[in-house]
Amino acid sequence: MTDRFEWKDDLDGESFRSYYHRKEELVEFCRRNGLSASGGKVEITDRIAHFLDTGEILKPAAVSRKKTIDGEITDERKVESDFVCSEKHRAFFKERIGNSFTFNVAFQRWLKENSGKTYRQATEAYYRIMGEKKAKTKVKTEIGSQFEYNTYIRDFFEDNKGRSLKDAILCWNNKKNRRGHNRYEKSDLDILL
Repeated sequence: MTDRFEWKDDLDGESFRSYYHRKEELVEFCRRNGLSASGGKVEITDRIAHFLDTGEILKPAAVSRKKTIDGEITDERKVESDFVCSEKHRAFFKERIGNSFTFNVAFQRWLKENSGKTYRQATEAYYRIMGEKKAKTKVKTEIGSQFEYNTYIRDFFEDNKGRSLKDAILCWNNKKNRRGHNRYEKSDLDILL
């Protein structure tokens, strides 16, 4: 038996936040209540919790549109201060690095933190980052807070070598339907007994 979340008239922000919600559910609530459904899951959750606590409808934060870069990307061109991963950038790096190139989290972070350096330096940084990644396969990549499922599944497998994805998903589905946090705990395995 679960205590799965139910939308109620007397719901407050704290109770609302104590359950897992899919983005589609949040968007539907926003539409029914005249709230903006734009933005990421974290932003929408904050907007709903504020509405539940105060009755006030918050406007979404203004988003500045990133412009596409003009001209050709060359080795000597400087990395833009408002860098955005684009198909043009992907094509440049694939030409330099090969088809194995991906915009991994560590490289994206490097690009955003190193505007003004050249694309040649960016290519060198990519190789360095990938080399460090291979050398430190135990280092966790940070997963954004909105990706609770991904974090749960990773933590489940770190603690349960040899278990199946089916087991992990069963535990996740049970966890997300209960009140409280959605982080993996050893006691989540009780559902498998």
